[in-house]
Amino acid sequence: MKLLRIGSVGAERPALLDASGTLRDLSGLVPDIDGDLLADAAAMDRLRVAAQGGALPELPGGGEGEAESLRVGPPLGRIGKIVCIGLNYHDHARETGAAVPAEPIVFMKAPDTVVGPHDTVLIPRGSEKTDWEVELAVVIGRTARYLESHEEALASVAGYAVANDVSERAFQIERGGQWDKGKNCETFNPLGPWLVTADEVPDPQALSLRLWVNGELRQDGTSAEQIFPVAEVVRYLSHFMTLYPGDVISTGTPAGVAMGMAEPKPYLRDGDVVEVEIEGLGRQRQLLKSA
Repeated sequence: MKLLRIGSVGAERPALLDASGTLRDLSGLVPDIDGDLLADAAAMDRLRVAAQGGALPELPGGGEGEAESLRVGPPLGRIGKIVCIGLNYHDHARETGAAVPAEPIVFMKAPDTVVGPHDTVLIPRGSEKTDWEVELAVVIGRTARYLESHEEALASVAGYAVANDVSERAFQIERGGQWDKGKNCETFNPLGPWLVTADEVPDPQALSLRLWVNGELRQDGTSAEQIFPVAEVVRYLSHFMTLYPGDVISTGTPAGVAMGMAEPKPYLRDGDVVEVEIEGLGRQRQLLKSA
């Protein structure tokens, strides 16, 4: 299923995108797309049955060819925590001159950085090095702690989504302390458009990831390049923290970020447009504006 949330900020309603491209209203069945829903196998089964039965009402304005007029919010409400993996692609490590890490590099991103996939992204005041990062986001669907196998890890995954891990490199690297200062500026985590349930993504290591800036292709990678694959990331993290339904893991970015390019590096500026896409998971578009 392709689950999403439609409406103005703070007033999104749950919806489903059917095979014809029509948005179906889920508000009569569930209050929201969140961790509580993802952890409820019976409720998820009811959604599947309703979707297959064709009885779900059409969302007003959500018919085929009309849905572009509706705001798409983040596909997940009440996100618990966002755990990010740094330097998790072989090609990205090469382009930045970094050594391949022996263990996953872990940092956190606050849930309040999350915005819809087409919402405006704000360049922080004083920023000169705002960068882009297309990432495969993993959404947890059952409590995971001290997992022992990759099979257990993948069984804990409810679905996948597109993320743009927007980063301010000077704040992240040149200002001392941890990476968090360059990762947690407002609007720095566009997420969506959909939460695609895990049954529709048979192999998370076989997805193409692309990102364009002002129409120019900047990132063109594959999740096969991940140093630590999705199953290992989930298993590994479960030994350092408990993962709960509604938690999100951003699994790193492939080569092609501004930081890895020759001088003058083409960092983002007011008026730039970023488009982000992962195979089968949808596409984002953001206009950059100064905060």
